[in-house]
Amino acid sequence: MKISPEEVARVARLARLDLAEDKLELFADQLGDILTYMEKLSEVDTEGVIPMFTPVEHVTVTRPDVVKKEYEREEILSNAPEQDGEHFIVPRIV
Repeated sequence: MKISPEEVARVARLARLDLAEDKLELFADQLGDILTYMEKLSEVDTEGVIPMFTPVEHVTVTRPDVVKKEYEREEILSNAPEQDGEHFIVPRIV
């Protein structure tokens, strides 16, 4: 499939890219090659092939989502440079 430099310029404008004229021709050729390859891949018979998103099987390890209190407030606040007994005190940023 052939892509024109004008089409590349249009897409570049949409992506807010400023491309030089020589790059438009280069990218048009490269995108054309990619699309030609994709057309070639669409000719492959995939009947009976199970669709997958990756050729590698991944096992997701999960843990139960259990709420638990591991630290007391005083213990956490003891590490703060400034605190009022209940909250961290931080400098005001405007």
